[in-house]
Amino acid sequence: MKIKNRIALVLGVVLVSAASAQTKKVKNSEFKQWAQTPPMGWNSWDCYGSTVEEHEVKANADYMVKNLKKFGWEYIVVDIRWFVENDKAGGYNQTDPRYVIDQYGRYQPALNRFPTAKDGHGFKPLADYIHKKGLKFGIHIMRGIPKKAVEDKLPIKGTNGITADQIYTTALQCEWLKDNYTILADKPGAQEYYDSIFELYAQWGVDFIKIDDLSRPYHEGEINLIRKAIDKCGRKIVLSTSPGETPIEAAPHVTEHANMWRMVDDVWDTWPHLTHLMKVSEKWYPYIAPGTWPDCDMIPLGRISLRGERGEDRMTRLTKDEQYTLITFFNIFKSPLFFGGDLPSNDAFTLSLLTNKEVVKMHKESTAVKQLFQKDGKIAVTSKNPKDGSVYLALFNISDTATETISVNVSDLGISGNVTVLNLWTGAQSKVSTAAISAELKPHSSVLFQLKAKK
Repeated sequence: MKIKNRIALVLGVVLVSAASAQTKKVKNSEFKQWAQTPPMGWNSWDCYGSTVEEHEVKANADYMVKNLKKFGWEYIVVDIRWFVENDKAGGYNQTDPRYVIDQYGRYQPALNRFPTAKDGHGFKPLADYIHKKGLKFGIHIMRGIPKKAVEDKLPIKGTNGITADQIYTTALQCEWLKDNYTILADKPGAQEYYDSIFELYAQWGVDFIKIDDLSRPYHEGEINLIRKAIDKCGRKIVLSTSPGETPIEAAPHVTEHANMWRMVDDVWDTWPHLTHLMKVSEKWYPYIAPGTWPDCDMIPLGRISLRGERGEDRMTRLTKDEQYTLITFFNIFKSPLFFGGDLPSNDAFTLSLLTNKEVVKMHKESTAVKQLFQKDGKIAVTSKNPKDGSVYLALFNISDTATETISVNVSDLGISGNVTVLNLWTGAQSKVSTAAISAELKPHSSVLFQLKAKK
C-alpha cells in the first residue's frame, strides 16, 4: 500500500471514529416520517447532466403536474453543479469552472442558467413556482466544503472567527469531481458549516437533497453532520445519499440517518447495468422499510442525454421488454422512483410505464418484499398488500439467449385455495387450477402478477 493511500485510510478511520461520538446526539426518529412511501419524482441528471437550465426544470414540472402528479409523482430535482456558470455536457468543466458562491462559502445558483435567482433570491423563486403546482423541490450537492471557500479563507456562518481553511483535509477528496474538499467532522466549525448550508436550503424551500460521494468509501462522519443539520434546519428535507455501492456493513447506520441510499453507481440504458443492479440488490431486501429505502438509481427511460454525461441525445436504448423488466423491478423492490428522461419528450409507451394505477398501488402499499430465488437467469420477487390481502409476484428471465419457463409454488406465496391472477401490465385475468404459477418468458422479459384468493 502506498504511503499516501495509507495516510488517507487512517484519516478516514479517524474521521469516522470522531464523528461516531456525535451519532447519539442526532435525532433519528422523526425524519423517517417524511418518506413513509418511496419518493417519486424527476431528476435532471440523465437528460441534462450538469447543464440544466431553469426553463427546462419548469417544463418538466409542468408536465408532471399535467400527467403524473395524480399517480404520486411529486419531486422535481435539480442535479449536479447548478452553481457553475460554464459547465459542459459529456463530463465536467474542471479546467476553468466559474463558481457562484456567497461570503460564507455556500454555493449559489448560476444566474445565466437560473435567472430568477437574481438579487440574492437563490432557488426560492424556482421552489415557489414548483410548490404552487403542488410539487416538491430538490437539489444535488457534493459532500464537503468548496475548494474556493478554503482558498479564500471564507468565514463559516455561526462561528466566532472560524474560516473554511480550518475544517478541511485533502484526504479522501472525491476522485471524479474536484470542487470540494473533505470536511474534518470533529473540527470546530464543521457542524456549523453544514448547519449554515441547510439553513440556506430551508430558506429556499428545498424538500429533497441528494448528496454525492458519500457512499464509497462510506463517510459516516459527514453523514452524521448532515443528518444533524437537517434536523436542526426546521424543514422536512428528504436525504438521499449517492452514489453506490453503499457497503452492506453500513446498513445499520444508513437506515438510521438517510431516507434513501444508492445500492450501485449510475444505472444507464444498457442491459448489464440492470442485471448488475438486480444482483447487488439481493442483500438489501431486509432493509426495505417505511422512511428508509434502498435506491435503484434514476430511471433511464424516455429521452435521455440531451446534454448528458453518457452518449448522444437519444430515446432509451433498452428494448420494450427490457423497459418493462426495469420498471417492474424498480416497483416491486419499492425503490424510490426518479425518472431520468426529459418528461415533455415522453411518447405514449413511456408514459404508460409511469401511470399504471395498479402498479403504482403496489409500489405504494406493498410490504414484505422478498426475493424467492435468483438462479440460472431466473428471478422471482414477491410482496404483499396488507390492505386488500393480495400477493404480488414478479418473474424475470435475465438470460441472454434462452426462452425460459419460470414457476413458483403457490404455497410459497402464502396463499391457498382458488386463486385469481391479474397481469398488471396487460390487464389479462385468469384462474390458477394448479399448485404453481408459471410464465414462459423470452430473454430479458418479465411478468408482474397480482394474486387474490377467492373466498
